[in-house]
Amino acid sequence: MKQFIRIGVDLAKNYFQVHAVANEGGPAVTRKLKRSKMHEFFAQIEPCLIGMEACGSAHYWARELETMGHEVLLMPPAYTKPYVKRGKNDAVDAEAICEAASRPGMRFVPIKSADQQATLMLHKTRELLVKQQTMSVNALRSHLSEFGIVVAKGIGRVDELLELAESDTTLPEIAKAAVKILAQHLEGLDKSIDDLEKQIGRVHAHSEMSRLLDQVPGVGKIIASVISASVPDPSVFKSGRDFAAWLGLTPRQNSSGGKQTLGGITKQGNRYVRKSLVLGATSLLRVVGKRKGALRDWVVALLAKKPARLVTVALANKLARIVWAMMKTGERFRAELFAKA
Repeated sequence: MKQFIRIGVDLAKNYFQVHAVANEGGPAVTRKLKRSKMHEFFAQIEPCLIGMEACGSAHYWARELETMGHEVLLMPPAYTKPYVKRGKNDAVDAEAICEAASRPGMRFVPIKSADQQATLMLHKTRELLVKQQTMSVNALRSHLSEFGIVVAKGIGRVDELLELAESDTTLPEIAKAAVKILAQHLEGLDKSIDDLEKQIGRVHAHSEMSRLLDQVPGVGKIIASVISASVPDPSVFKSGRDFAAWLGLTPRQNSSGGKQTLGGITKQGNRYVRKSLVLGATSLLRVVGKRKGALRDWVVALLAKKPARLVTVALANKLARIVWAMMKTGERFRAELFAKA
């Protein structure tokens, strides 16, 4: 069997580029493989280190190669880019990936299981349907406003809007037909979203980590399940701040010469989890007056000198740190931090 110390693989849809080195400083072996030949090629190689970018199908191939005995490292694509020498093609990218995998300071992405990816698929499908629901409601409102049919804001007012459209004798029948189609579409979306949330609830009930995170104020089953599926190994983050930075909830730095300059949050990282935590933090601000404890006192003190929107993001950062600490230690949430008054 062939022996290599390290292999870089540039993943694609149908053809994969391989860059393998047998020893440091020695000549490299390059191959362009069809998808169907991947298993055959790596089955003929002694177990070695394989580096790949954390892109589409990367977690699947990482699991497949690990079953063959190989050690697989996934890296964010942005972190492999500095190792591209010149130009861009599959061979150059595979060489850069191979080089990046050998760097001691490189950061790696934990490999997700098939179940974790399936859970995230539920969440992303739900997010898509909620977006389509919002688009459909906005379309319905804008179309009917052209005929003078208007109701107050809020998705809960859609039934009232439909009733007004149905009872309006001046609304043309053609317009009523279009309204009926949009109403049927919204009804189907509502049912699909409810079904997905039930599926997420079942996944949440069977996950010990998800049930643990559900104890955190502002973190329900939706947020808890997506975090537990998105972070297979919390130890890859050195601290809660690193986890919050991964979510894009820490200030952007532009520091130089010993002078620290901080801006707004970076908004880098997992957008879905960040948005969910900010929404959870927003809900906490509404009930903060009915709570007591250290977390409540911290929020009230911050509200006294900062705008509510800024406090919401700061609280989301705080929740992210609490979540990381609980995932790392397995400790339950200390209820006295945000208890009912």
